[in-house]
Amino acid sequence: MERYAYRPGNQRQPVERLRGRRGQQQRLRRLKAHGVTCARCGRIGTWERAQATDALPLLVVDHIIPLALGGTDDDSNTRVLCEPCHVDVTAEQFGHRRRIGCDVDGWPIGDHPWNRWQG
Repeated sequence: MERYAYRPGNQRQPVERLRGRRGQQQRLRRLKAHGVTCARCGRIGTWERAQATDALPLLVVDHIIPLALGGTDDDSNTRVLCEPCHVDVTAEQFGHRRRIGCDVDGWPIGDHPWNRWQG
């Protein structure tokens, strides 16, 4: 299955990516090259999903300019981010709104305007 990206001029072109074992080796090499800290927030994380916790987030390889927006799959276009930062950055790059969850009673949690009201 090929993935497509929109290049300048709205032309759909296949994205060149390594898959399988070679892709996994490339990912591990990039993670080791960048270290164990998030490039955005500086948190220390882990490369192993089984070891990831709230205190020790999973680190992922992020494309600075996404492949879908014309970026390349070169090492110079990658950085390591913790999973929460990766979700936020990807949402910003593609124009998505930040999700706000709800507690068991249906009230929004986190930084929601309703939570700032002091009454």
